[in-house]
Amino acid sequence: MQKQDVIEKIEQIEKYLDFWSANIVKNNIEAKIVDLEQKAGNPDLWNDQSSAKKILQELSKLKNMYQEFKSSKAVLEDTKNAVDDDYDSLAELINEDIVSLFKKTESWYIQTLFADESDSLDCYVDFNAGAGGTESQDWVQMLLRMYIRFAEKNGYKCEITDQLMGEEAGVKSATIKISSGEASFPYGWMKGESGVHRLVRVSPFDSNNRRHTSFASVYVTPVINDDIKIEIENKDIRLDTYRASGAGGQHVNKTDSAVRITHIPTGIVVQCQNDRSQHKNKDQAMSMLKSKLYAFEQEKKRQAAVEGMAAKKDNAWGSQIRSYVLHPYKMIKDVRTGTESTQADKVLDGDIKEFLISYLKL
Repeated sequence: MQKQDVIEKIEQIEKYLDFWSANIVKNNIEAKIVDLEQKAGNPDLWNDQSSAKKILQELSKLKNMYQEFKSSKAVLEDTKNAVDDDYDSLAELINEDIVSLFKKTESWYIQTLFADESDSLDCYVDFNAGAGGTESQDWVQMLLRMYIRFAEKNGYKCEITDQLMGEEAGVKSATIKISSGEASFPYGWMKGESGVHRLVRVSPFDSNNRRHTSFASVYVTPVINDDIKIEIENKDIRLDTYRASGAGGQHVNKTDSAVRITHIPTGIVVQCQNDRSQHKNKDQAMSMLKSKLYAFEQEKKRQAAVEGMAAKKDNAWGSQIRSYVLHPYKMIKDVRTGTESTQADKVLDGDIKEFLISYLKL
């Protein structure tokens, strides 16, 4: 980096640290550390082992965060002095420190953006082909792979819970579940992906090599755990079973193991054919239904004056959240944030964090 680039990075790091400092004050972190240290020093602490573990874990987390903040401030001050005093001879060391410090402070800043109670939950991601026939079904398959690759690259677990293949190619609809593995906040990261995704490319299905525009919708909902109560009455649901579809095999199309549940009051439909067991598919489908009902209620609260759900826009022109142009040039642009990338191949291979971060910062 040139000296001016370093100065700009320092200014951004200072903003992150100011935000960090304000968060420490706002949440009374120092007072909480003192209080937890007193509790940890209580001789009767381990009379309740479950409570003791929670106290020690919270104390360790807060102390580490506070020490991290103080050490980051100290490193920044030393680096600023080095830039002012002798940048040319110390440039390599300064650049290393700045890059490391920027990643650390930005990472912490992003963590603070996960403020909703549902951000830490696992999530379901639904895909549906829109206008464009086989083209859009192929586009769904590309998006499905993109998010699976994102999950794999970032330490999440991912499984396909439902998939309806297209007649000629691609996928008509699908649902995947992204779960915490080595990484945290699956729903927090993914929630901004709900909406219509638009693809522009030369069609591999058109013998005349014409350019086509395809649409697919993505809808993300949190997996509801026991801490969030969602009541569903039996009279409000209709349960249908059907034979699973897929690439073939001894089980496929021979038993009615697949499950479809319709929530009559809202019209929400979920289905699962991931397991050989109808019972397990029903449990998974009920979990999906609870997630969608939770998201539905949250959306009603946020947009009481707007009919319908914002993510359920028309799956066609004028409603996309992101455009993926592969011809005549390569450019991916998020309509909401203005974030752009010319690295289309990398994005479609799961490198989407730049887009996710820009949405979180809105």
